[in-house]
Amino acid sequence: MAAIWHIIVTATPQIVAAGLKYTIPIAIISFIIGLILAVLTALTKLSPRRGWFSIVKAIAYFYVWLFRSTPLLVQLFIVYFGLPYLKVKGIWPNGIQLDPWTAGIATFSLNTGAYCAETIRASILSIPEGQWEAAYSIGMTKPQVLRRIILPQAARVSLPPLSNSFISLVKDTSLAASITIIEMFEVSQQIAAENYQPLVMYSLVAALYAVLCSILSWLQGYLEKRTSRYISPIN
Repeated sequence: MAAIWHIIVTATPQIVAAGLKYTIPIAIISFIIGLILAVLTALTKLSPRRGWFSIVKAIAYFYVWLFRSTPLLVQLFIVYFGLPYLKVKGIWPNGIQLDPWTAGIATFSLNTGAYCAETIRASILSIPEGQWEAAYSIGMTKPQVLRRIILPQAARVSLPPLSNSFISLVKDTSLAASITIIEMFEVSQQIAAENYQPLVMYSLVAALYAVLCSILSWLQGYLEKRTSRYISPIN
């Protein structure tokens, strides 16, 4: 038992350091980029199909379908290991070669954007149609209605599912170990290879993920209360 506690005490700082250096930054950066993609994709899918914009809309539908229909691990492998073989003469003669950090963030961002796009689209559609009509009746343009009335309400509605998506993304960053990013799970694997205690190490990293996600869940609950403080409770 003393040996196990020694392993935990010595390994925990290394895993936490990897989380602060890689896991959390990857999750935050990927989520921000993915959220921007999600908003643009959701607005594109909700826009009317007119002329050349039909092509843009079709691309948005295809993007969401593709990343929601394939495993994240496969997407990581295609971006990191597969794209270097996409050689196009005169454009990419040596293929598209990305470092692990860039490949990871690009894949996580695209995957997150596809899932969050549907969340945001549903949140916008949940706002009563009468609010659009009321805003138009006082002379507001569509961009003004979106910016001042619809999107702020949609943001509150989408906060819980978007928070869940971020928590899932934090856990999914463990897949970055498969493309050699030294995040929390990769560090636990390296230490397990040295001390031959895989059960202890994997249980430890699981516990640290659980602590991190519990903190994020508490923050989610706090944000929900703050954003709903002016909403009348349902009797």
